[in-house]
Formats: sequence, structure tokens, C-alpha cells
Amino acid sequence: MSKQVKEIHFEDLGLIDYQEAWDYQEERFNRLVDYKSQPEGKTRPTRYLLFCEHPHVYTLGKSGDEHNLLIRKEFLEIIKATYYKTNRGGDITYHGPGQVVSYPILDLELLGLGLRQYISLLENSIIELLKDHGITATHMEGATGVWLNAAHPVKARKICAIGVRSGRHITMHGFALNVNTNLDYFSYINPCGFETKGVTSMAKELGKSLDMERVKEQLRVILMRNFLSEN
Repeated sequence: MSKQVKEIHFEDLGLIDYQEAWDYQEERFNRLVDYKSQPEGKTRPTRYLLFCEHPHVYTLGKSGDEHNLLIRKEFLEIIKATYYKTNRGGDITYHGPGQVVSYPILDLELLGLGLRQYISLLENSIIELLKDHGITATHMEGATGVWLNAAHPVKARKICAIGVRSGRHITMHGFALNVNTNLDYFSYINPCGFETKGVTSMAKELGKSLDMERVKEQLRVILMRNFLSEN
């Protein structure tokens, strides 16, 4: 499925292998970086908003601590998961079916945004979506992502992780929102490097599974509106 909105091209890649999606991002990211390096005579490449889901996979950010993967790599085969070191920010996280993973490939200069403002825009978009479903979520001081009961020392739990890469103001990687996610897989890591913070999902908070396609469409509309309002 794809939609073209003022140079932002939306694609839902469906369930896709993590490396395949990473390669897909890198190709489009590099086109935009190359254009910004030598724009003369070139047509501006398209900006992208990508959605997908991944088979079970753990990914570690470039400054992450490998000790936050709490299992031996041989055990990954038993739980049918893979593991990648990536070039995004942040520490370790999990991706899997029932999770909306989004990879915006955008030019922050065109949006008039700094990196911190961009991350806040992503967080605010998720918070808006969750509010529409009756879930109250907020930022957490000193941490990225979207949280429930963020200020509570015991009840604080993350529902959406964010880890991005930016080069020449072009973004890639993005966020992972737990919708119907199997949260058991988070027990094998210190999510985002936190040893004492929990994780949750929309399904857990609402006590029911959600229609993934409906959630994706709601989120697409919110993100497109928020990105385009910056143009």
C-alpha cells in the first residue's frame, strides 16, 4: 500500500525481515544524503514514511551495551529471534509481530526541525494516538520514547521506543509502538538499557487485541498531519 502526500511517500512494508528493511531504508537515506551533497541538476528524491512489522528480533543501538541482552546468542534460535547491532541511537530493544515499527526518512531542514524537536514530534504523535484510544501517556524526563506513569518509581512502563539516526539532517530508523506485541520477549533484555522499568502494549492496557490495520491508518494520518504542518 502506498500514498503520495506533498513529497512524503507512505509505504506499509508488511511483515519484513529486519535486514531487508534496513537495506531498504539505507538506499533511500543515501539518495537524500547524496542529493544534499551535490544537488545541481538532480531531482529531489522522495521523502518516506515507512511502516512495517518484523519477525522476532533484538536490535542494539550504536552506543548500547551488549550486556543488556540477557540471553546467550544460542538461545536466540530457540525463541526464533535474531540479533543486530545497528547504527541508530539508543540501546537495545525488541521488534516483533503486533508492533507498529515506523521508519521516517525525512529532511529535517525542509521541516524546519532540529533532531530533538523531531523526536518530540514523534513522541507527541504517539501520545495523540494513545489518547484517542483512552490511554494516557507522556514523555519521561531524561529518556526518549512514550511512557505510562512516567513519574512513578515502580509503575513507569514504556509503550513506544524511539531510536533514530540523522546524517546531513536526513533521518532513518524511528520508533516501535507496542500494539498487540508479545511482551514476553522483553524479559530477555533490559529494554532500552533500563533494568527497573517495565514495558506495556495497547492490548495489555485495554484488555483486548486491536485491529492493526486500523491503528496503522490512524497513526499514518496523525504523523502525516504533524509532518506536513511543519512544511
